[in-house]
Amino acid sequence: QVRLVESGGGLVQAGGSLRLSCAASGRTFSSYHMGWFRQPPEKEREFVAAIDWSGGSARYKASVQGRFTISRDNAKNTLYLQMNSLKPEDTAVYYCAAGVKLGSYDYWGQGTQVAVSS
Repeated sequence: QVRLVESGGGLVQAGGSLRLSCAASGRTFSSYHMGWFRQPPEKEREFVAAIDWSGGSARYKASVQGRFTISRDNAKNTLYLQMNSLKPEDTAVYYCAAGVKLGSYDYWGQGTQVAVSS
């Protein structure tokens, strides 16, 4: 089992940047593929980005491609999401998730709020 704790959320103006972190504890972090999801107000949770166990492969939701970068540091048991050129529609609670199988997630963090003002 792995425990995930997100941090780094906050309020930022449109065009600004934030970096989210997800600290993992428990079983070996490098055993897991990782992902970021978000849930905008009154909407369903949606995929944002994912990265494989090695950090060698990543994919993104089309609307964040080129603005967001997912990365991981297996030595520090930490997942990151660098978010640049933020837009009001990026406002959401952001969650990190871990899974043994790529594209399938077994463990979730509690979320961190990101609010982008226009």
